[in-house]
Amino acid sequence: MNSSLTLRFCIMMFLQFFIWGVWYVPMWKYLANIEGAGDWILWGFLTPVGLAYASTGIAAMVSPFIVGMIADRFFPTQVMVGVLHLLGAVFLYLTSQATHFNDFFLWLLLHLICYMPTLALVNSLLFQNVNDPQRDAPPVRTLGTIGWIASGILIGGGFIVSEELVWQIPEFMGGDPAPTGEGVLDLGSTTWPYVFGVIASVALGLFAFSLPHTPPHLKGKDVSIGDVLGLKAIRLMKDRSFAVFIICSLLICIPLSFYFQSTNFFLGYCEIDNSEGVMTLGQVSEIFFLLLVPFFFRKYGVRMILSIGMLFWVLRYILFANAGPDAQALAFLGVLFHGICYDFFFFAGQLYIDKRAPDDIRSAAQGFIAFVTLGIGMFIGGLLNGWWVLKQKLEDGSTDWSSVWYFPAIMAGVVLFLFLLTFRDSKNTTQESTAKDLGNN
Repeated sequence: MNSSLTLRFCIMMFLQFFIWGVWYVPMWKYLANIEGAGDWILWGFLTPVGLAYASTGIAAMVSPFIVGMIADRFFPTQVMVGVLHLLGAVFLYLTSQATHFNDFFLWLLLHLICYMPTLALVNSLLFQNVNDPQRDAPPVRTLGTIGWIASGILIGGGFIVSEELVWQIPEFMGGDPAPTGEGVLDLGSTTWPYVFGVIASVALGLFAFSLPHTPPHLKGKDVSIGDVLGLKAIRLMKDRSFAVFIICSLLICIPLSFYFQSTNFFLGYCEIDNSEGVMTLGQVSEIFFLLLVPFFFRKYGVRMILSIGMLFWVLRYILFANAGPDAQALAFLGVLFHGICYDFFFFAGQLYIDKRAPDDIRSAAQGFIAFVTLGIGMFIGGLLNGWWVLKQKLEDGSTDWSSVWYFPAIMAGVVLFLFLLTFRDSKNTTQESTAKDLGNN
C-alpha cells in the first residue's frame, strides 16, 4: 500500500472514532441540561440515561440490515460511508439543539443508526484496498484509537470561562489545574462535543468520496435476513465451547456498559479533573495490550487469554468500588486496566472466531458476535446501568459509588466462573477440527 493511500485511510480511521468518542463519554453530563431527563423510572427499569446509552445497542442491531441489505448490494462502499456520515451529521446537529429528552433521544438514535453501519463499512473499505490486511490494517486501525484519545483530551481540556471558550492541556498531562468558579463550565456539559462531532462527521462524509472506488461485493446476489445477521454461524453453537464463548461474550458486555456510562461521573466524584481526558488513558493502554494479544494467543491459548481479560474486569470494578477523593490512584489504575480488559477479551475473541470458524461461515460468525455483543449486550447493559445507578442515589442526592461498582464486579466474576467451568477449548483448535466436530454431530 502506497504512502498516499495509507495517509488517507489513517485520516478516515481517526475521524471515524473521533466522531463517536467526542460526545459518547461526556453525554451523562450533558443530559443534566435536558428537560425530561431527570431521575425517573418507567416500567421499573427504564431511565433516561439508560435509554440514551442503550440507543447504541439498538443502532448496532439495526446496522447489519443497512450494511447487508443495502450497502453491500447496491452502492460503492466509499459512497455509503460518505452519505451516512453526512446524514448522521444532520441528526447529530439536531441532537445538540434538542431541549427535551424525547427529541434528544429520537435524533441521537437516528444519528447512531447512520453511524453504526459505518464501523463495518470503513473496515471493509480498508480490507479491500490493502495488499495484506493482516499486515497493513492493524497500524491504520490504531489511528482510530488515537482519534478517540484526541476527542477525550479535547473535551477534557475545554472549559467555558465567563462565556468564553478556553482550552488548556489537561493537568494529568502536565498542564495547569482546571479553572474553577461560578462562571466556569467544563466542555462536556455543553453542546460543544456535539458541535465537534458534527464538524468531524461532515469532514469525513466529504472526505469519503475521495477514497478508492470500492464496488459492493454482494451486487446481484440474493441476501436473506439470516445472512445479514450472521445466523449461519448458529450451527457453530453445536460446539459447546463456541456456545459458551458466545454466551459469555453477551454477558460480559453488560458490565462493559457500566464503564462507558458511569466512569466519567465517577471520576468527578473522585475529584479528578479532566475526566474525559483521563479516560483516554484506557485507550492508550489499549494500544499497548493490542500488541501483546497475538503473542499470548499463540503461547497460552484462547482459554487463558479470555480468562485473563475477564479477571481484569473484576479487578477493575473492585478498584473503582474502593476509589474516591482520598484514593484517586485506584481510579487511575482501573482506567488503565481498560486495555487488557478490552483487548484480551474482544480482540482475542475475534482471533478465536477467525481460527475456529470454517471459511464458508467466517464472516457470518464475525457478524453474529458483533450483533450479540455491540447490539444485544450493550442494549441490556445500557438499561441496567441507568436503573442501577439511580437506585444507588442517597437521600442527600449523592451516589453510593461503592455499591454501583460492586454490582458489575460480581456480574463479571460470575461470567468468569461460568467460563472457566464450561469452556474446554484447546489452544490448538483449528477450522479443520471445528468442521470435523460439526460433521460428527
